[in-house]
Amino acid sequence: MNRNVKELISQMTLEEKAGMCSGLDFWHLKGVERLGIPSVMVSDGPHGLRKQDEHADHLGINDSLKAVCFPPAVLSACSFDRSLMHEFGDAIGKEAQANDLSVVLGPAVNIKRSPLCGRNFEYYSEDPYLAGETAASFINGVQEHHVGTSIKHFAANNQEFNRMSSSSDADERTLREIYFPPFETAVKKARPYTFMCSYNRINGTFASENPWLLTEVLRDEWGFKGYVMSDWGAVNDRVAGLKAGLELEMPSSNGVYDKEIVAAVKDGSLDEAVLDQAVERILNIIFEYTDHREEQEFTLEADHGLAKRIAEESMVLLKNDSILPLKESEKIAFIGEFAKKPRFQGGGSSHINSFRVSNTLDAVPGDTDITYVKGFPANEDVYDEALAREAVEAAKAADKAVIFAGLPDSFESEGYDRTHMRLPECQNRLIDEILAVQSEVIVVLHNGSPVEMPWLSKVKGLLEAYLGGQAVGEAVADLLFGKACPCGKLAETMPYKLSDNPSYLSFGDGENVKYQEGVFVGYRYYDAKEMPVAFPFGFGLSYTSFAYSGLRIDKTEIGENDTVRVSVDVTNTGDVEGKEIVQLYISDKTGACRRPLRELKGYEKVSLKPGETKTVDFTLDYRSFAWYSVEMKDWYAASGDYEVLIGASSRDMRLSGNVHLTAQKRMPIKVHTNTTLGELLADDRTAGHVEHLKKQLEGIFGASSEGGTKEDGDVAISDAMNDAMVACMPLRNAVSYGMCGKKELMDLIEKMNRL
Repeated sequence: MNRNVKELISQMTLEEKAGMCSGLDFWHLKGVERLGIPSVMVSDGPHGLRKQDEHADHLGINDSLKAVCFPPAVLSACSFDRSLMHEFGDAIGKEAQANDLSVVLGPAVNIKRSPLCGRNFEYYSEDPYLAGETAASFINGVQEHHVGTSIKHFAANNQEFNRMSSSSDADERTLREIYFPPFETAVKKARPYTFMCSYNRINGTFASENPWLLTEVLRDEWGFKGYVMSDWGAVNDRVAGLKAGLELEMPSSNGVYDKEIVAAVKDGSLDEAVLDQAVERILNIIFEYTDHREEQEFTLEADHGLAKRIAEESMVLLKNDSILPLKESEKIAFIGEFAKKPRFQGGGSSHINSFRVSNTLDAVPGDTDITYVKGFPANEDVYDEALAREAVEAAKAADKAVIFAGLPDSFESEGYDRTHMRLPECQNRLIDEILAVQSEVIVVLHNGSPVEMPWLSKVKGLLEAYLGGQAVGEAVADLLFGKACPCGKLAETMPYKLSDNPSYLSFGDGENVKYQEGVFVGYRYYDAKEMPVAFPFGFGLSYTSFAYSGLRIDKTEIGENDTVRVSVDVTNTGDVEGKEIVQLYISDKTGACRRPLRELKGYEKVSLKPGETKTVDFTLDYRSFAWYSVEMKDWYAASGDYEVLIGASSRDMRLSGNVHLTAQKRMPIKVHTNTTLGELLADDRTAGHVEHLKKQLEGIFGASSEGGTKEDGDVAISDAMNDAMVACMPLRNAVSYGMCGKKELMDLIEKMNRL
């Protein structure tokens, strides 16, 4: 439909325009009936619809409509499957159209800085590349139906404690390399209709009123065209927020902040053009939806099947000492209430009112000899002597025991963080007791984030089901009995213990949270430290095996504008059809900057029949090799060698090759009196200008002449010490040591700064 939105805005009163910039209630935007502007509804969430009526509350005490709970992000990200995530988004888009929802509040792409974050189950990964690619695929699927997404929470919202007021204090390089890229990728590859700003401050400034964040980075640099809404109640100063780029306040503030906008326009402190632009952005998205309404059936049954498939493709087999898959002829004990009452989603604003929930006990093949005992409750940490004895006896009498362990709802939720990484003690205790009488033990985990596993070395099988959505029981049963082949891989590292985590000493602080680990988050830290972990990022087993061969890199010498095509052959060397996730990492060998040992820059999931070989292709560009230079305010890759690594996890590299990059960009020359001689000698642009100072300094330090020998009195000054002293000497010492005068030095500095 052709519509002149600017003309429409010109017909609105000041009060109507201000009113468009806040919600009508918890879930609806305002309309202007006299101008044909409709009121539209938004709804949670990222893994299923949570549509509530106008009297509903944000966190879901009131019931929402019956819907499909798909696997939350903690699990779906482990699929490493762009096409599957697109299909997931497509289903959500259709469901939204069927229920007249204009915007789905998701996906959530905040980085998993610590396993303690109470909302980690809603977030994809510790890795920004994986999170961004996953989000872009999901968004494209949803928005094909002209239903908007609201990617959240922008930005650096990585804990729940004091999330509405705390400041995430991180340097710009850390923000640009770790916490911003998922949002940036989504903008550039999927163009989300809306952004949701986070509650927290960033380096002291609220995200909701941060012009650098919402305008300079999001719009001017990345090209975002939609509108920014607040998280529910995230507005601190409404007029400052509007100026910064926050178009929509949610939910309604009952007109309080609307009046502030009107007053600011009237007294001249807010340019009305800023308000008009905000209204235009909101109206564009409203009409994008209302002009493309689709007749859609709410296909609950079909979408339940998709939820099951996503779960099967995402669950991660972490350990299998020849114990899985189970056989229907075996006598098996199922232990733990999660077998009958699975925990399949997290708590808080994304909680779905599922129309059906499957459990593993009911989903196993009908003729299988299964004995079920409760063992321990699903929702509390209570050790019951009678239940434990029954479980131990059942395990002892069985061929194999499957223990369904996990975290109760109260252990992790929106609104608060975990205080530890442990399972309920009743579960750990019973697992040990069962292991004392039965060696054939498999553990299935139902959890929204990593847990410590003191029994890990003693169990023979471990399936990470995470939070599997409403079809969790069917998916787990199919994987345990081999009806599906495991093919998920971890989207986060599983450390042995909480104190191993790089944010351990700063996570959860109140007023100011120091992101002191910088870019060394997740596997970037663990791998650089060569620290043992329970399971590394990208790890996952299969019921078959894969061989990697034939690495081809189409260019080994590249410039900044070149792309590199990398190809590798993957063969299924087992006897079961399966899928492998091939991962590509880049390792910077230039030494130009302190960087992680390796970083994920590509992944592909490939399906292979037994004996089949397929070629997997990757494309790398300049950004694949670059890091963010705060000095240059840009992405920068130094000239030199980069290693291209093909692996099955961040710690399982199978093939490697080298690429030499010749950069056109150079770091700016900024010489001052405390610039060291070593820095200048290492730069070919300045080395010749300070060579004479190096020679003079070597003479002062008593370096031996080339080919000569040291006298006894010179032994105190070794060549190594001399080299170090030269390299670390600030230019100002040239004057102190009488090597040149002050004016001569300043002239030299000025000359080098002009290069």
